[in-house]
Amino acid sequence: MKIGYELVLEQSQKLVMTPELIQAIKILQFTAQELELYVDEQLMANPVLELEEQNPSEKESVQDPSMEINNPEDRRECDVAKDEAFDWGEYIRERGYDDISYRQFQSEPVSQDYSYEQYLSKDISLSEYLMTQMQFLCLNTESCRVARLIIEALDENGYLTLSIDEIANVSSVDPEHIAEALQAVQSLDPPGVGARDLKECLHLQLKRGGQDSAVASNLVENHLEDIACNRISVIAKANGLSAEEAQDHCDRIRNLEPKPGRQFGSSQEVRYVSADVTVEKVGDEYIVVLNEKTIPRLSISSYYRKVLNEADPDSQITEFLNKRLNAAVWLIKSIEQRKRTIFHVVTAVVNHQRDFFDRGAKHLRPMTLAEIADEAGVHESTVSRAVNGKYVQTPRGLFELKYFFTGGVCDNRGTGVASESVKELLKEMIAGEDPHAPFSDQVIVRRLKEVRGIDLSRRTVAKYRDELRIPASSKRKRY
Repeated sequence: MKIGYELVLEQSQKLVMTPELIQAIKILQFTAQELELYVDEQLMANPVLELEEQNPSEKESVQDPSMEINNPEDRRECDVAKDEAFDWGEYIRERGYDDISYRQFQSEPVSQDYSYEQYLSKDISLSEYLMTQMQFLCLNTESCRVARLIIEALDENGYLTLSIDEIANVSSVDPEHIAEALQAVQSLDPPGVGARDLKECLHLQLKRGGQDSAVASNLVENHLEDIACNRISVIAKANGLSAEEAQDHCDRIRNLEPKPGRQFGSSQEVRYVSADVTVEKVGDEYIVVLNEKTIPRLSISSYYRKVLNEADPDSQITEFLNKRLNAAVWLIKSIEQRKRTIFHVVTAVVNHQRDFFDRGAKHLRPMTLAEIADEAGVHESTVSRAVNGKYVQTPRGLFELKYFFTGGVCDNRGTGVASESVKELLKEMIAGEDPHAPFSDQVIVRRLKEVRGIDLSRRTVAKYRDELRIPASSKRKRY
C-alpha cells in the first residue's frame, strides 16, 4: 500500500461554538442579579447600547427605527435619516435579526404587581440594640466605656469572647469594675446576652424569668446532654422527680434561647432573591407572567445611528460601529430568547405540576428535565440552564424552579409520588401521632404502605426525617 499525502474533499456537520452562541448560553444561565451586572458591563463597553428607561412603546426599536422621538433635534435627524440611502430595516433583516424587538415580551397581563422593595429593610445589629439601651443605665463614664468594650467583644450569638482579665489588659481597669460592667450588660435585652458559655446563658434567662429554682439550676449544670437526648427517666431518677415534673422542667429549659444574639442583623451580606416569573390563577387556569422588572430593556442609540449614517462606509468608524451594532443586536436577541425559553419552560412545569398548584405540596409529582425539555421543544441542558437560580412566585409561595424537579417512588397503583410529597406525608403523620407513644421509623414504614400504598425502606424514612429535622421517636416522646 502506497503511503503519501493527498487532498480529499468531504462534507461533515459539526457544532461550532461561536462567541455569540457562548454569550447566549451564558445569558440563559444567569440569575436576574447576574444578568443585571452583565448588562451593566456591556453598557460600559458598547456605546451603541442604551438602557431603556421609558415605556417601551414610546421608544424606538430595531424593527421600527423611525418611531416618533420627543426631542425636536432628534426628530429632524431621524427625518434626515429616512431620506438617506442607508436602510436600517434592511440592514437588520440582512443579518437575520428581523425578529428582534425592544418592546417587552408580554406573556399575559398581570393582575397584581409585586413590589419586592417594600419588604426590604435594614436590620438593627445586636451592638446597636445594646448601645441604645445603655443610654438608660445609670453608669459613670468609666463603667460606660468598659460596657461598650464588652458589647464590642460579643460575637454574633451574643456571647462574650474575651475573659475579664483580657478586657482588663485592654482597658487598664480593675477586674472588679469590669465584672460590674458585665453585670450591667447582662441585664440588657435580650436575656442571656453577655454570657460566657451556654450554661451561664441559660442561668441568666432562668433568673430573668423567675424560674431559677434549685432543680432548674441543677438540670442546667449537670443534665444538658440528658435534656438534649430526652432522657426523662434518667433526669427524674437523679433529681427525685416524677416523669411529668421532669418533663415540665425540661420543656422550660428547651424553650430558652441558646443563641440570644442570632435574632439580630449581622455584618454578613444578605442575599435577596426576586421572582423571575409569576404564576397566577385566573378562573380555572394558571397563567405564567414574566417579571419584566428583573429583565433589562435595551435599545440602540439614535446618536450612533446618525454617526453611522454620516460616516464614510469604508472608514474605521463605520467598521467599529458595525461591530458594536452586531454585538448589541446579539445581546438583545439573547435576552429576548432567554425570556422566551424561561416562559416556555415554566409553562411546561405548571402543566406537569397542576395537582401541586391546585392541592399543595403533598401532590407534587416526580418530574425530570427530559419531560420538560420534550414539552418545551428544547434540549435537557437548555432546561437545566433555564431553571438554574431562577425563582417563581406562585399562589402557594416563592419557590426555586429546581424544587419542582424531583425524583420519587411509585405507589401500589403505579402512580408516581415525588419525594417531596412523601416528606409532606411524613410530616403530617408525625404531627398527628400520640406524643406519649410516637411512631418509630418502622411503624411509619408500615403505615405509609397500608394507608398510602407507598413502599419505603426504614433507612429512607430515617433519611427523610433527618432532612425535615424531625428527631427520632425516642427524642419526641412525652411523659
